[in-house]
Amino acid sequence: MVLSTVPLFHAMSLWAVALQRDFGWNRTQLGFALTFTRIEGGFMGPLEGYLVDKVGTRRMVLIGMMILGGAFIFFGQVQNLWMFYLAYILMALGQGLGSWIPIMTMINRWFHRRRAMALGWSNMSSRAGALVLVPLIGWSIDPDFDRLGWRMTATILGVVMIVTAVPISMLIRNQPEDYGLLPDGDKPAPQDAAVTATATGVGPAKPAATEEDFTVSEALHTPAFWLIAFGHGFTSMVILAIMAHLGLLMVDKGYELQDAAFVVTVYTAVAMGFQLVGGYLGSKIPVRFALAIFTALQALGVVVLVYADAKSTFYLFAILFGAGFGGRNPLTVAIRGDYFGSASFGKILGLSTVPMNILLLIAAPLVGWMRDVQGDYTQAFMVMVATNMIGALCFILAKRPIKKPASMPTPTY
Repeated sequence: MVLSTVPLFHAMSLWAVALQRDFGWNRTQLGFALTFTRIEGGFMGPLEGYLVDKVGTRRMVLIGMMILGGAFIFFGQVQNLWMFYLAYILMALGQGLGSWIPIMTMINRWFHRRRAMALGWSNMSSRAGALVLVPLIGWSIDPDFDRLGWRMTATILGVVMIVTAVPISMLIRNQPEDYGLLPDGDKPAPQDAAVTATATGVGPAKPAATEEDFTVSEALHTPAFWLIAFGHGFTSMVILAIMAHLGLLMVDKGYELQDAAFVVTVYTAVAMGFQLVGGYLGSKIPVRFALAIFTALQALGVVVLVYADAKSTFYLFAILFGAGFGGRNPLTVAIRGDYFGSASFGKILGLSTVPMNILLLIAAPLVGWMRDVQGDYTQAFMVMVATNMIGALCFILAKRPIKKPASMPTPTY
């Protein structure tokens, strides 16, 4: 997750500053890069979900990391706008195949009872890597200093991804059943004990299932599926806009690229800790209410950003935004596992990214276009705050679905 997500998304605002200095592209053109990543997600999400259920996370990580590494090497050779867009499409393809959907599916299969907390720990670990990698990328590509530069940095990242793809994928374990285990570390009862337990009603037995598994068709027919998908999309629009434009906004206000890198580091550090807070709160109150709370906190941070006029205010934004973003992050995945089970989780998660990515298509270029037209980011980010709160409402309305009992066949005589 560190190698595949941080350079592509968390460091996007840093790449944007370096690319604008090198090529002179405007904010709308730069914002379209993240739009192309969402086009990939919209088309490939269902396929990624199907493939991870079919071939497992291990193979998906290997394939995805190899593609992503090659795409970063290509990114380092970009000479014009169409090559930049193609590079981001290829990078998004590798990231999608080998990162979020496959890894979230794997974690959902290994953990049921404390799913939200497990997701929180996994995301916290990936954020820890971002604390190092984002400032390092910012230091390396800063156009005001003669260091490695953005081209060499992208090439080195690509080589690292390719070299580590095999050892990382070999550490992946697709599902507990492949190793004679059950979710949450439970062990199946011995066969003879299970027979005894069945005959006598005592003795060890396989732990009872604690969740109901929905098929893809059953999930699609529930209001909760669509409310979660659109809630996730509306609340992610502002995150994508921040990733694309934060560095440019701070440069507009007279700050350096390294200042933006430190702000990204702060909100990443806060988000890292709040992954666990989100996981804990999601196990104590209904997940949909916890999501609404963290989403509102995320929106408050963006309001502070719009009116920030000093470094201290930018760091206040980072604290509020990081708390909301971090707490919300594991819960957007956990709620799908809690509501629909793990049997078809990959397919359900993949399909739910389609409406989400339709919304994300417009976020970064819309904010860039409004900045180009109006001369600042104020109204653009306030629009993102409004969509954020629409997403919070969607989460509140997403009540747990009730699985309909299978219809009994009509007896024949």
